[in-house]
Amino acid sequence: MTHTSTQLLLIRHGETAWNLDRRVQGHTDIPLNARGRAQAHSLARALRHEPLAAVYTSDLGRAMATAQPLAQALGLQAQAEPGLRERHFGCFEGRTQAEVAQHWPEEAQRWQARHPGWAPAGGESLQRFNERTLDTVRRLALAHPGQHIALVAHGGVLDCLYRAAKGLRLDLPRAWTIGNATINRLMHGPQGLCMIHWGDDRHLEGVLVLDEGSDGARASA
Repeated sequence: MTHTSTQLLLIRHGETAWNLDRRVQGHTDIPLNARGRAQAHSLARALRHEPLAAVYTSDLGRAMATAQPLAQALGLQAQAEPGLRERHFGCFEGRTQAEVAQHWPEEAQRWQARHPGWAPAGGESLQRFNERTLDTVRRLALAHPGQHIALVAHGGVLDCLYRAAKGLRLDLPRAWTIGNATINRLMHGPQGLCMIHWGDDRHLEGVLVLDEGSDGARASA
């Protein structure tokens, strides 16, 4: 790692009841369930010797509750960063995919097709969400040149960062998993984001993990 690069440790929050129900969470503040809390503590134990300069987290409760055990294990404060929030899904929030398709069939098709400029009523377009995510991560990375930092966020946020590191379009179907409380590593340098490692779940052995499937519409947690 060069003195101008920043290593990013990316973590999706632990499991929630709405993850299990496949309900769209977005900005709705859903707490971790018992498994999610266990995942957060397993994560903290696995990373207790990580040389992190800072732990940043979405200000939503499920991310904060995942970040706090890690920060405490390292003697740091979890710093809330609203720019790391999940995409705002407006009227879709609290609904399952089947319910969205039933109530808003045309909008559901646009969602499934990942149209970058489309947004659900009261929500955020994929394009705007992606811009917000990348702008936030760039700002945080540039504040820590030559250091390692943790970012605790959501499935959609990690999906945007994976695509940016791999040079993939927003409208491509997702064929990679984004597991609750797994460890993912990117580097941010002068050329932007690059991939180091994705989907390390060895620390979760014995703790059941819900993986997001390949359907891009499910990256709503």
